[in-house]
Amino acid sequence: MAKYRKLGRTSSQRKALLRNQVTNLLYHGRIVTTQAKAKEVQKIAEGLIALAVKEKDNFETVKVTAKVAKKDKDGKRVKEVKDGKKVTVYDEVEKEIKKDLPSRLHARHQMLRVLYPITEVPAKNAGKKRNTKAVDMPAKLFDEIAPKYVDRKGGYTRIIKIGQRKGDAAMEVVLELV
Repeated sequence: MAKYRKLGRTSSQRKALLRNQVTNLLYHGRIVTTQAKAKEVQKIAEGLIALAVKEKDNFETVKVTAKVAKKDKDGKRVKEVKDGKKVTVYDEVEKEIKKDLPSRLHARHQMLRVLYPITEVPAKNAGKKRNTKAVDMPAKLFDEIAPKYVDRKGGYTRIIKIGQRKGDAAMEVVLELV
């Protein structure tokens, strides 16, 4: 007896499909897919959310000093001449950052093995590289999704049937975070 559905695909195609759907489920909060795919995606997503809930508070805050380029009113770097060369002027700024403890770092690495990288593109710049932003999905799991489910002992997702698809009569469902 198999422990997972093969979904009529080779192993590499199946892995890519499931990774893509899990990433989209956690990023958007819900996806529409077939029932068989949804049950497989649900297993993976529940495991990632459980991992995030377990490790959500496992960090320490550290103060660090960083050099930041000084900028003028237009947002351009301020430069001054030293020894005949133009050199950027830097200010030292103290910042507080979260430093993952080893178990949370390991959990982050496990999440990154499953999740695809996501790049947010503003609506007005669609199709352009300017002002795009990489989304840190493990951070989103730890900071936004895990706090919602601290009191739950599982069952972080739900499947709602929406009927058969017109083309091949496959049962379509909505898979969403509870």
